[in-house]
Amino acid sequence: MNYKRTMLLILTILVSLTASGCGYNTLTTKQQNVKAKWANVEAQLQRRADLINNLVESAKLAGVQEQEVFGKIAEARSRLLNATSQAPQGEGGDKSPEQKQAVIDAANSFGGTIGRLLVLKEAYPQLQSNQNFLKLQDEVAGTENRIATARQDYNAATQDYNTTRAQFPTVISAKLFGFKEEPYFKAEEGATQAPKIDANTLRPNATPTK
Repeated sequence: MNYKRTMLLILTILVSLTASGCGYNTLTTKQQNVKAKWANVEAQLQRRADLINNLVESAKLAGVQEQEVFGKIAEARSRLLNATSQAPQGEGGDKSPEQKQAVIDAANSFGGTIGRLLVLKEAYPQLQSNQNFLKLQDEVAGTENRIATARQDYNAATQDYNTTRAQFPTVISAKLFGFKEEPYFKAEEGATQAPKIDANTLRPNATPTK
């Protein structure tokens, strides 16, 4: 009886180790894919931050004086750059899920300022004829498309990883080796709505347009 129990225990341990080993390799592969997709997201967010900064400077040179809008853009941009520049605290030199969530939140906040800037073009006719501003605006539009694609690729990789992580027997490896669930890149509520700004209300002693 003792012999059978011993053999059963050994067999159970071997099966567990084999399953855990396979699960570890699978999770590592999928996690690296998530890491690569995330790096692409951050690259596009950095491109957006650079372009928006140039767009703001172009607007200022054209005589736009909406300091409130510029201030919000600068604040949101600074928050995004601080989040993306933090030293990775996750496994394998990657950002932790908590750090990624901070970047996602900052990116959503910064993304909301883009419309606030572009809508000013309606209040400043000179921007509609400013070639630098228009060129940068087109670049921003292209970057937003790149970000959307990168976000979709990242979310697909994250779904694949999180699903595998939650399944048996890889869930054993996930718990044993500390594989954390990755956050999805979700837009904040209301982000799909077009911004409504009356530039005249930002000017001292101005009467809102009707």
